Amino acid sequence: MDGTWPMATARLGGLVLSALAASCAWSPSVTKTDFQGRQSPADTPDITWQTRREVAQGEAIRGPWQMNASEFRYVDDPTVALTATGTVGVAWANQAEQDIFLQIYEPDGQPRLSAPINVSRSPGIFSWLPKLIIHGEAAQNIYLLWQDIVFSGGSHGGEIFFARSTDGGQTFSQPLNLSNTRAGAGKGRLSAERWSNGSFALARGPQGALYAAWTEYEGNLRLSYSSDGGKRFSPPQTIVTAGEAGAPARGPTLAVAGDGTVFLAWAVGDDDNADIYVTRSNDLRRSFAPPQVVHDSNGHSDAPAIAIDSGGTLHLVYAESPRGRFRRYHIRYAQLPLGNARFSQPQNITGHHDQDFASVSFPEVALDGNDRLYVLWDLFSEGGHRPHGLGLTLSEDNGQTFSAPAIVPGTDDPNLGIHGSLQGLLMQKLAVAPTGIFTIVTSTFRARHSSHIWLLQGQLNATSPAPP
Repeated sequence: MDGTWPMATARLGGLVLSALAASCAWSPSVTKTDFQGRQSPADTPDITWQTRREVAQGEAIRGPWQMNASEFRYVDDPTVALTATGTVGVAWANQAEQDIFLQIYEPDGQPRLSAPINVSRSPGIFSWLPKLIIHGEAAQNIYLLWQDIVFSGGSHGGEIFFARSTDGGQTFSQPLNLSNTRAGAGKGRLSAERWSNGSFALARGPQGALYAAWTEYEGNLRLSYSSDGGKRFSPPQTIVTAGEAGAPARGPTLAVAGDGTVFLAWAVGDDDNADIYVTRSNDLRRSFAPPQVVHDSNGHSDAPAIAIDSGGTLHLVYAESPRGRFRRYHIRYAQLPLGNARFSQPQNITGHHDQDFASVSFPEVALDGNDRLYVLWDLFSEGGHRPHGLGLTLSEDNGQTFSAPAIVPGTDDPNLGIHGSLQGLLMQKLAVAPTGIFTIVTSTFRARHSSHIWLLQGQLNATSPAPP
């Protein structure tokens, strides 16, 4: 059903994976790979990790797919957002109740809500893979986008829904259907038989503008816009028309610059030599430039993620498999400085993880207030197509060099089972505050034992000055 697929045959390289202690330093090798592929000495990033927190737990029953009548009883699909003052929002799917739930944690770690609030409120219809934004000093404005598996007569079920809260999560607006289609919105197609749910994105721009993008199973890429903080959205605008006209779009990602420039990147399916595409709009999404191929490679490129720094540079990470779909992937990084016409040459930033794990894929990227880059990805062990941990690297010099990759503590416990959504791995699991605090969420599933939503928080103990 889903596209959580990297398959390869490498062993784990004899790694001994340790569980998370109450607080521990992140200590990778003191060598890092620079932007041109050279090796150079570097200070080890100094990160302190807090105790792993359980947000939710459930059963671990996943029966055969019978549409919305399926016997799914587990918690899954976590997403996270973090404010400048340290307020954390976590949303997830409770498959037994078929709805999206949200909890807010104050900077002191205490939950804001007496019980998680049901945001989707669609009993009898699966709600999957939310994307979350929190805004405002008191974290009062909360925006959620998710996929409801509504069957409207097309080949696949799926609609894109949005809801917002203006009272810090105490109440939410009635969910709004943004897609209104029979085409199976939220599907990111790799082939006719394999796809990823969660193929949609949400971003906030200046003056409260909101942008939602999604793909459909047939491959069209749509975008909808709100100028009033989510009260109303525009009818969907078609950015890419697929089908007979081209390869199906999948895995869209959005970023909005301070001047309102909107960047949209995506991958494509049905192609062993797929590349990453990027377009931009300088007029509040009214028109988009012709798509640009980031790098024309002979491999399979997938799962892009983008972020914009304070100087207007666009940072891009994505997965690349030199041998085509469903093989061994690594993570590549490229940047588009403000005013440049082309991206830099992409570089492999996953280092030894290429040999220590069967595959690494589905990266995410975020920046703090000093424009330090944080890159997170899924780790796949031998013989499986589900992740068994998370990897992380940092860049403290605007993407010129990256620290040696390391396993995120607490995400490598074999007693917890597999990691990541069972619906698809196009997720939003990383959030970073301007101060260097960052949060990561993950879900675990051990069949017929238990499922969990976990929250991890780290602090980069850095003294680098903010860029001018």
